[in-house]
Amino acid sequence: MTKPPSQTPVRIGPMADRLFGLAAKGAALLTLALLIGILLSLIVGAWPAIAKYGLSFLTSTTWDPVKEEYGGLVMIYGTLATSIIALVIAVPVSFGIALFLTELSPAWLKRPLGTAIELLAAVPSIVYGMWGLLVFGPILSTFVQQPLQSLFSGVPILGALVSGPPVGIGILSAGIILAIMIIPFIASVMRDVFEVTPPLLKESAYGLGSTTWEVMSRVVLPYTKAGVIGGIMLGLGRALGETMAVTFVIGNMNQLDSLSLFQAANSITSALANEFAEAGEGLHQAALMYLGLVLFFITFVVLSLSKLLLVRLKKSEGSKS
Repeated sequence: MTKPPSQTPVRIGPMADRLFGLAAKGAALLTLALLIGILLSLIVGAWPAIAKYGLSFLTSTTWDPVKEEYGGLVMIYGTLATSIIALVIAVPVSFGIALFLTELSPAWLKRPLGTAIELLAAVPSIVYGMWGLLVFGPILSTFVQQPLQSLFSGVPILGALVSGPPVGIGILSAGIILAIMIIPFIASVMRDVFEVTPPLLKESAYGLGSTTWEVMSRVVLPYTKAGVIGGIMLGLGRALGETMAVTFVIGNMNQLDSLSLFQAANSITSALANEFAEAGEGLHQAALMYLGLVLFFITFVVLSLSKLLLVRLKKSEGSKS
């Protein structure tokens, strides 16, 4: 019997690595090109409004399509106010959920409770909006706004914060609905990063007599601060870009009569959803594109500040060591 001729194995490892590197680089460059393309399209579309109003667009509260006078301060204020309210509510609640799931929950409850919280993220935003308008709004008006108005009637600052018609829709209602929507995202990320903390670190702290809160605040949070901040920024980005739920409950009023938490207002996303389809070519459409450009820069600034915060935390950690 003759032996089969020996075949020299073909080495495809280096070539495969080279192709993989080119594909990864191409994907990164494509993402960057798409980002630049979106930015340029927003600038081109908004240029008539930029040329006419300039930066005064950001400080004007006038929005009158009939007279073709546009200012975006009401929408910018509504977007920032609702997002800040959402974060103030969602971050402590999410931290409590993640703390309970990782440190305090019995084993049989961790999986079903974690799954139930994650399922909240799958609920469509329009369902949250309808629930907020038909169910939560009347509850907020009857059991929160009216008692607060009676309690703080005549008080200079607190009275102004709760003033307005008790209809249950406005900035506070939109902020609370956004908080409910972003809690699953922030809580899931916090839970995941808390679970990657080495058990040896936590057990050592418990062995030295630390309480659960001391372990979380002095061991787990310093170890996972990058992931925690990332989860908070994920929730903030979700709140800034939410459209339908906010459109249902914010009131969609392009006026800023007071700084009341119950004041009906507008946001950038709700203004775009309500008016872009009916906006004709010209200054109205350009003003809406200008609002989209402003939202783009707000998101960019928020992400940049989060990166700077992480850098400062790392530097301070290095100086302490």
